[in-house]
Amino acid sequence: MDQEEALLEEQETVLQLPTGTPDQMAKALFEGQMGVTDSHMRQVLQAALSRGGDYADLYFEYAYRTSVVMEESIIKNSSISISKGVGVRVLKGDQTGYAYSEDLSLDAMQRAARTAASIATSATVKEHEGYRFNRLKPSNHYPVMRTVTDLPLADKITKIQAAERAAHDFDPRIKRVTVSMVDTVDIVRIVTSDGRFVSDVRPMFRMNVHCVAQEEKNVQTGSAGVGGRVGLPFLEAEDHPNQIGKKAAAEAILLLGAEQAPSGSMPVILGPAQSGILLHEAVGHPLEADFNRKGSSAYSGRIGEQVASPLCTIYDTGTIDHDRGALNCDDEGFLPSQNLLIENGILRGYMHDRISAAHYDLEPTGNGRRESYAHYPMPRMTTTYLANGETDPEEILEAVDQGIYCVSFSGGQVDISNGDFVFVPTVAYLVEKGKITKPIKNLTLIGNGPDAMSRVSLVGNDFAFSEGIWTCGKDGQSVPVGVGLPTVLISEMTVGGM
Repeated sequence: MDQEEALLEEQETVLQLPTGTPDQMAKALFEGQMGVTDSHMRQVLQAALSRGGDYADLYFEYAYRTSVVMEESIIKNSSISISKGVGVRVLKGDQTGYAYSEDLSLDAMQRAARTAASIATSATVKEHEGYRFNRLKPSNHYPVMRTVTDLPLADKITKIQAAERAAHDFDPRIKRVTVSMVDTVDIVRIVTSDGRFVSDVRPMFRMNVHCVAQEEKNVQTGSAGVGGRVGLPFLEAEDHPNQIGKKAAAEAILLLGAEQAPSGSMPVILGPAQSGILLHEAVGHPLEADFNRKGSSAYSGRIGEQVASPLCTIYDTGTIDHDRGALNCDDEGFLPSQNLLIENGILRGYMHDRISAAHYDLEPTGNGRRESYAHYPMPRMTTTYLANGETDPEEILEAVDQGIYCVSFSGGQVDISNGDFVFVPTVAYLVEKGKITKPIKNLTLIGNGPDAMSRVSLVGNDFAFSEGIWTCGKDGQSVPVGVGLPTVLISEMTVGGM
């Protein structure tokens, strides 16, 4: 028996989840299969508030994840993981108690609830007479009849092989190819002491190709990926494996011929879609309300002030259908909204969870997110983007005599307190006399978020969302996010070599 046959035998069974609406699926799973009834949830909430807390919530989660990684036609890893549990949060004034249990028996859940209660306590204990649940039915921004998880392992391997073959066939200088496919079905139910009751079924898929190209002693890498809250029709509608295989290979080959980047202060053009990660890091994180509530953000206390060019209008929203950052409800049970952050350069608001919203006497914005039931929620971005402008991208190029054009980034870092950032473009070009000329490598973009946004001098009319590949880290928690951007000209930014 060869390696592939052994894997197929080991994983011949595919997850059989309940069907129906998210609420029906969650009910069949948590109540029908695991025995967590409404009565049990009321008892756990009672235990959570037994020490005088003001508010409590329960976050139930069942997550099924599969992954396959292939390197040079060899399957390096193939795995299936299942996790389930409940997180219990108790709020009392500024105190937060949090505990979780992987055991969904009533006794175990009550123990977790009492642990959380012991952290957020009060001298006065209120008597609670049962809880009325208001079952919410949010809009479904990612309706999926068949998830990628439904695809048999043999078919997943076939698609991975296609991506690998496309990368190698692109150019003989491609020496090594690694392909990964990860898919998840996440079923959650949020129940709160103030009656909020909502369920969600969250699919997620990502396929990524990484290539190494070599020409004599010159070695370069390229990557491409695609994904989102999508199902099998997404893979079947377009030949994504071939597309991203070729794209990753093309990036690696391009960089073999790239020149050393210039350094100094110069105009920088951000290309559409993927360059939105700079916006995410440099502007999005500082606008998460917990940083501003603590006064640790460069945007703290600046609501109503001009913080960017009048050409900049920035939103965060979880309502983009099938986007990687989409949410039918956040992890506190609130529905997402199109949250206006900056309007024509003026700061209008922050991204809130329940705690920060209460501090500002506002409604939560649907940005309370957590990595899993083992983590507490906090204000986090969903899909953050700069709205479309009016300028043709060719006109933006023509406006630059000497500068650089950035296509994609590997990521970046930002100091929330002052807005200073450093970003590393992976694909970038020189712009000379209004034309894209030579590819360049080994560069960084150095700047300050508010300063860079004030220097936005042109915004293109070619807005696009990213390909669904980004994961955001904060305080040890990772969540999927989306970004979007049209072509943008920043009149001056520091470009440094590496």
